[in-house]
Amino acid sequence: MAEVKVSVIMPVYGVEEYVGAAIESIQKQTFTDWEMFAVDDGTPDKSGEICDRYAASDARIHVIHKENGGAPSARNVAIDKAVGKYFYFMDSDDVAEPTMLADMVAAAEKHNAQLVVSGYYIDTYYSDTEKYTQEQGVDGKVYASQREFREDAYRLFDQNLLYTPWNKLYSGDYIRENKLYFPNTFWDDFPFNLSVLRDVERVVVISGKYYHFIRKRAESETTKYRSDMYAKREEEHGWMLDLYKHWNVDDANSREFLARRYIERVIGCVENVTSKSCTLSSVEKKQEIKKIISDEKVKALLPVMHPQSAYMKLMLVPVKMQSTFLTYLEGCFISKVKSGNVKLFASLKAKR
Repeated sequence: MAEVKVSVIMPVYGVEEYVGAAIESIQKQTFTDWEMFAVDDGTPDKSGEICDRYAASDARIHVIHKENGGAPSARNVAIDKAVGKYFYFMDSDDVAEPTMLADMVAAAEKHNAQLVVSGYYIDTYYSDTEKYTQEQGVDGKVYASQREFREDAYRLFDQNLLYTPWNKLYSGDYIRENKLYFPNTFWDDFPFNLSVLRDVERVVVISGKYYHFIRKRAESETTKYRSDMYAKREEEHGWMLDLYKHWNVDDANSREFLARRYIERVIGCVENVTSKSCTLSSVEKKQEIKKIISDEKVKALLPVMHPQSAYMKLMLVPVKMQSTFLTYLEGCFISKVKSGNVKLFASLKAKR
């Protein structure tokens, strides 16, 4: 097969209003040596047909139609077919700035990087045309060693730069040689990236921001109530502890970050329980909240973390008091803001 510099992999499901813009943002890249796999994951709408139309006029675009199996299976099918020197994973309801691939590839080539990390934008729409834009990024850095990256990773995690796949360029050989695939689980991109980070040696961070993560769809997975969210967050915390144990990193900055990360997600779990889409009774909601805030990890980690904002300090007051009722009221307030004033909620979340 012909050599290709970048393989762009994109799962497609239920995005007929958005997928065209996603594909066009790759076609508009100033870097042109790419192939794209748009994987129709048994979508019930016209998303697959739209992808076919783009493929008919652009030989670099390949459409795979498969039975529905979820985003992980869609990505994995394409991983096995991709021939690129580098892999780039995109979501089908977002868009990328035109110089994204060019800048990422340049950094990877210059420093022989296995992983390139960039900044990005979160565009939260509170009307059809108006949005609140949150910028995520840090100054560029070329890590001189694996150890240097590991000891500095807390700072990148803190800016939400290491969780998602779409602000990264991956070495294709690194993915293939380590047989890295997306696990069949909800929020699959996080454990996939942890598997990449586990033993990666050559990492480059660039300061540019390119990807637009768009929060607009009411049916987006990030907006739904999940009955298993608390269990999922507990599992994720275990993954993070395992990663840092494998890295043999236990400095004060990393410990504080891990504690703060856990507690911030406890607040998110409380809001999940009080969201308007949760079908539990008020009594059941309070029982669930009591279970969450009375966990021994919460009591142990609260003194270790340092809230980064006055807003978060305020959110922690009822949790520190171990008051189920006040924490319940706090969750109801957050849920009301989240559903009634999207702009304010996005702003508060960005500044937490």
